Amino acid sequence: MSLYGVLRTGVSGMNAQSNKLGTVADNIANANTVGYKRASAEFSSLVLNAGKGSYNSGSVITNVRYSISQEGAPVYTTSATDLSIAGEGFFVVSDVDGTPYLTRAGSFLPDPEGNLYNTAGYFLMGYPLTNGNPNVTLNSLDGLERVNIGNLATTANPTTQGSLGGNLPIGAAIGDTFQSSLIAYDNVGNKVQFNITFEKLTTFDPLAPANQQWQVTIDGVDPAPWGAGPFALEFDTSGQIVAGGTITPINIPNGQAMTLDLTGMQQLAGEYEPKDPIINGNAPSSVDRVEFGKDGTLYAIYEDGTRIATYRIPLATVPSPDRLTPEAGNVYSANIESGNVQVGFPGESGVGLIRASSLEQSNVDMGEELTAMIEAQRNYTANSKVFQTGSELLDVLMNLKR
Repeated sequence: MSLYGVLRTGVSGMNAQSNKLGTVADNIANANTVGYKRASAEFSSLVLNAGKGSYNSGSVITNVRYSISQEGAPVYTTSATDLSIAGEGFFVVSDVDGTPYLTRAGSFLPDPEGNLYNTAGYFLMGYPLTNGNPNVTLNSLDGLERVNIGNLATTANPTTQGSLGGNLPIGAAIGDTFQSSLIAYDNVGNKVQFNITFEKLTTFDPLAPANQQWQVTIDGVDPAPWGAGPFALEFDTSGQIVAGGTITPINIPNGQAMTLDLTGMQQLAGEYEPKDPIINGNAPSSVDRVEFGKDGTLYAIYEDGTRIATYRIPLATVPSPDRLTPEAGNVYSANIESGNVQVGFPGESGVGLIRASSLEQSNVDMGEELTAMIEAQRNYTANSKVFQTGSELLDVLMNLKR
């Protein structure tokens, strides 16, 4: 009977508007929740077949959608571990059991053990750089571990690389020497001083210019006690180095084999002028702060100014982010409709960049939500009138017997 259909249709309409009010309530409640993505109720009709001259009212079906791909506005903070994403992608986080999820909520702080976790209790995941650049599997989260800034305490790092530039005077006579001292570090952070000496081997003849050579020795001893014997630097007639620009290995006592790059040296008119001495490694020093780069690299900044890359934070994407399954705590899990998770580093493979000291705000527009709330309220009232009218007509029908 069509009157019963009217009642069912009215109930269906009230349920649909209740669902819409539910999404509006969630959106308004989370308007200030970092990384929250608004939900919306979309409706579709269910039509029942009927014969000619009659109509069977159907109902309305509710589909809840999430605007996960819509980026919220960034807000800047004073915390170095607050992170947001400019562009596509999600942070990879895990719960206490190690189950991975995706999120845009980047309000991370260290727990008592130094692990970075957000306000919902999910741990930030990254690739450790202890053994160099990570081997990333594009369609797998293998190799990720909790990002921990508590284990970056006082540490010493041995010297492995160094460089020195500057000018060697073209007017120097054969046998003239120039010396500079550099500091390296052994395995336990002890300072090891060594001297580098440049000795002119050939003179410059303006009537018959040719390549010039300088002999390089370490600590003025030939061969040097560290195993670095004599090396020759060769410069062309324009004063640019053409051969012998790298000394390796320089074996530091109780340390690592060091490579010294001298390709920044020139042979020009003027005095001997060493420039830009750069030696990696450091003496024992405590971590002063941490810093995130746009490419997802986490640097430990030590009290002596040393910067050491410790982790690389990846970003994950899926083919259809709006179809991810929302979970409690502003996290999402992949499903058949969203597609499989793909992993890449910030700025690569179409994913965004990481913004440090900033958070992504909710993408809720309060004006839109209040408007949707009024619409749902009015439509709910109209559907209740339909139900009330159908009920009154059934009463009329039942009273015809009297």
